[in-house]
Amino acid sequence: MPVRRLNHAVLYIRDVARAVAFYTEVLGFELDVEIPGRAAFLSSPDSLNDHDLGLFAIGAEAPGPQPGRVGLYHLAWEVGTLGELAEIGRKLTERGALVGATDHQVSKSFYAKDPDGNEFEVMWRVPRADWPTGDEPGMRQLDLAAAIDRWGAELATGAAAGSAT
Repeated sequence: MPVRRLNHAVLYIRDVARAVAFYTEVLGFELDVEIPGRAAFLSSPDSLNDHDLGLFAIGAEAPGPQPGRVGLYHLAWEVGTLGELAEIGRKLTERGALVGATDHQVSKSFYAKDPDGNEFEVMWRVPRADWPTGDEPGMRQLDLAAAIDRWGAELATGAAAGSAT
């Protein structure tokens, strides 16, 4: 039986309240259950999962992720529209969390780090009919304004448009 999709992610963090505030205020997750000081379980709006993100506190002095070492590089959270991507990009910038922006041609992406240094991607999936077909370069600098000019701020694609995830 093949894997169908990622059901949820679980992250080790230092402070539950700080991490919950970040993921709810910036990415729009909703708090399902919190065990104060120890753990929290969050879901994205309209999710059918019991939770999409688990957060487990391991202490204020715990070392953070270390680039170049074996381990998870990042998670990718998909949004439904370019307008949503732009709004999240604004929130990430305001918090000083944004670390990159890339046009993958099949997606438009922001990269950021949460307060504990866990890296994640927030991306919008380009309509499949517009994916490149040849030997075009794979990654470019993100020009979000040009993408919005092309597809509009409200075009829903991917999971938000009802396709399989």
